[in-house]
Amino acid sequence: MGADRLQKLVAAAGLCSRRQAEAWLRDGRVRVNGALAQLGDRADPACDRISVDGRPLELPTSTLTLLLHKPAGVLSTCHDPHGRPTVLELLPPELRPGLHPVGRLDADSRGALLLSNDGALTLRLTHPRYGHRKTYRVWVEGLPRTATLERWRAGVPLDGQPSLPVELRRLRHHRGATLLELVLREGRNRQIRRTAEILGHPVLDLSRIAIGPVPLGDLGEGAWRRVEPGEWGPLAVAP
Repeated sequence: MGADRLQKLVAAAGLCSRRQAEAWLRDGRVRVNGALAQLGDRADPACDRISVDGRPLELPTSTLTLLLHKPAGVLSTCHDPHGRPTVLELLPPELRPGLHPVGRLDADSRGALLLSNDGALTLRLTHPRYGHRKTYRVWVEGLPRTATLERWRAGVPLDGQPSLPVELRRLRHHRGATLLELVLREGRNRQIRRTAEILGHPVLDLSRIAIGPVPLGDLGEGAWRRVEPGEWGPLAVAP
């Protein structure tokens, strides 16, 4: 394999994204041959002993990507110190090693979530510069006016920072609530819920129905399936 940057190797092991691996290096969590590693260091897995938090780094022999229908109340993380249910617990034990969520859905939301041990795919899907599309169906309180929807489409600033434009269409209105379909090209923390609150139409239910060209389809809540390379290949290529 040859020597490579440590953040790339840690991400390739499926432990986290490359950006998170860089943070781990800065925090002193990575060692090579017993010595504390620095950001920018390189190592060769064939002859160097690489460890993260004292555990040997194990690179996968093959890549695996799954599509999961995350239920509400389940955390998009590998482990929760408070013992709350996580997405990995929905998978067979033999598939869990090396897998990590690609991006997040907040605990109250449900729908499409990718899990992978492929660090390169994780980087492509989570780095803002690639702007991959994610599609949502959202029930909000009330009946938003046309002007309100136009404001949402233009992008509502959050935390003093501008938001990218949003593709949005109103699907139907029923018993005091409105169903919207949104397509986002960024994934800021609880972006849809916070925007809806600012506009005066809080979210009642939120489901992600597609990540790029990979649809949730008829996959039931809590169920998962393998994503074949032909499906996620376009996701790993910058637009």
